[in-house]
Amino acid sequence: MWLSSRGAIAIVLLLIAPLLPAPPGGIQATAGVEAFSAWDSLHYEKIAADGYPGIGAEEGYLLAFFPLFTLLIRLIASLGLSVQMAGILVNNLAFLGAILIFYRWIEERHDLRTARWATAALAWHPFSLFTTVIYSEGLFLLWSAAALRAFDAKQYSRVSLWGALATATRPTGVALIPAFLFAAWKERRPPVAYIASLAASGGLLLFALYCWIHVGNPLAFVEAQRSWRPTSGFDWQGWWKILMQVAIGQANVSKGFLSDPWHPLLMVLVAAMGYGLWRFRDRLGATKVGSAVCVLILLLWLLGGDPLINLISIFGSGYLLWYLRGQLANIAVVYGFCGLGLILASGSTISLARIAYGILPISYALGFLLARAPRWGYCTLGFFGVLLISLAVRFAQHLWAG
Repeated sequence: MWLSSRGAIAIVLLLIAPLLPAPPGGIQATAGVEAFSAWDSLHYEKIAADGYPGIGAEEGYLLAFFPLFTLLIRLIASLGLSVQMAGILVNNLAFLGAILIFYRWIEERHDLRTARWATAALAWHPFSLFTTVIYSEGLFLLWSAAALRAFDAKQYSRVSLWGALATATRPTGVALIPAFLFAAWKERRPPVAYIASLAASGGLLLFALYCWIHVGNPLAFVEAQRSWRPTSGFDWQGWWKILMQVAIGQANVSKGFLSDPWHPLLMVLVAAMGYGLWRFRDRLGATKVGSAVCVLILLLWLLGGDPLINLISIFGSGYLLWYLRGQLANIAVVYGFCGLGLILASGSTISLARIAYGILPISYALGFLLARAPRWGYCTLGFFGVLLISLAVRFAQHLWAG
């Protein structure tokens, strides 16, 4: 699954995208390592090459990027590779390790079939693109998978180590700490479980110590987040805008009036068709209903676009975790909700689907569900493949892809 999905992404980035003309607002894709670098990749590369900015520097916003990924890039680059090639290697190999650990954990917890479907969901998820390009997603999934498996197996020294590495890689690693503490309390684990849970914050504390020494402020990385997320708490306006973009269309939201009546009309039609399928599902039969649902999902994607994907990635994932809460590992459910809560409280609606992908229990829950409905599983993976190829083309052309 790792090789096939990474191979598909590489083919799109290096062979297909360069053949396409430059789109409006984008660039002409090139067949080189540059195809793996865009948006946040540039910030990771700068930190790996030059380090973090000093006191009073205009680029203080770079402290929002946690250090472990760039440290590993710098280490690999010291062997004679370019920073970009080092970043690609670190992310892809880390994702391979994440898949192996994730597979073993699910197999130990459930069975071979569930492990295979969960791995497929993780590897072919559209936003797994960011485990191949120069982003820190693959590395974070590696540490979080190892930490979750260790906690489930009551291996507390490993919980401390892998958890600390996770909190040194991405801000969302912070969600592991309350998840471990709550799960330890709920399962009535011994005091060592609480100590290991708190020790998982080691990476975060070391980064705070570095910020204190380097710029004189241990919370500089928190302040740097304001450059990307100006507010804190639940972003009501951002979520309302997403709902309106889905319901009436992005063009109507941008112009402030109903300039395109077709979008809301088509959304009402799709909703009516969905209700009709549910109402007469027994008369139509499973085959006809399933085929029609696939068509409706495709129509919804074409109408709703990225706002719909962001909406489903957060609230759909939350519902899935709640629906399967009694059948998944307890720590997975708790961490899943802690991660989603952190996203909702971040004060922004930017890159929601990509950040949610980094919360491993979501792929776990999806894989568990698909293993019990394999026909839907194949349709889902096919749809994921289409989205993955689309995102890879957009990324190569420097169009916003999450």
